[in-house]
Amino acid sequence: MAKNKIIVVEDEAAIAKMIAMNLRVADYEAEVFYDGGEAARALRKNHEYDLAILDVMLPGMDGFALLEVMKEYGISVIFLTAKDDLDSKISGLKGGAEDYIVKPFEVLELLVRMEKVLERSNRLGSRLKVLDLEINLDEHTVRQNGVEIPLKPMEFELLCVLAKNKNIAISREKLLSMVWGVDYVGETRTVDVHIGQLRKKLHLGEHIKTVSKVGYRLEE
Repeated sequence: MAKNKIIVVEDEAAIAKMIAMNLRVADYEAEVFYDGGEAARALRKNHEYDLAILDVMLPGMDGFALLEVMKEYGISVIFLTAKDDLDSKISGLKGGAEDYIVKPFEVLELLVRMEKVLERSNRLGSRLKVLDLEINLDEHTVRQNGVEIPLKPMEFELLCVLAKNKNIAISREKLLSMVWGVDYVGETRTVDVHIGQLRKKLHLGEHIKTVSKVGYRLEE
């Protein structure tokens, strides 16, 4: 499956590099620009991106103006900014942005919201490949070295969350929310039991790591 290409336009170098690093760890392609005008000029030459993450306050061309350029090429936009006043949010969303995240933010939150936007725009692939596994999201099947391995529904959903966020530590509480839903009432022991089943069925004992005082991480 081809990697989704993400353009990041953020003038704070530390934040831009942190976002790009985490996107690459999560198996996205990422290209960073620190100036809105520079990003707009680059898009005229190459606009093959699936999603844009834009700051609002940018040198050269602000995020709202850059949003109009992105729309010309059908690139979905998530605003990521410290500007949290209501008028800016309304302007961004009315202007056509898919989402608006206020700094400071959690990387996992950004990745989850990106996935939702890519799903809505039909840019998210239907297959995930990690280690020796091929996960078909449409068929709800998992094949290991070409052999289908039957999983229960929640085991499948848990595996998908770990695979989509591979190499990132996710807390038990967050896994409960992402897999079982925010209204699910249950102990985090539920997560431990399902993790145990995935390790056993898919021989992932060495790859699903327990992160002390946090939760779990699928390492590739």
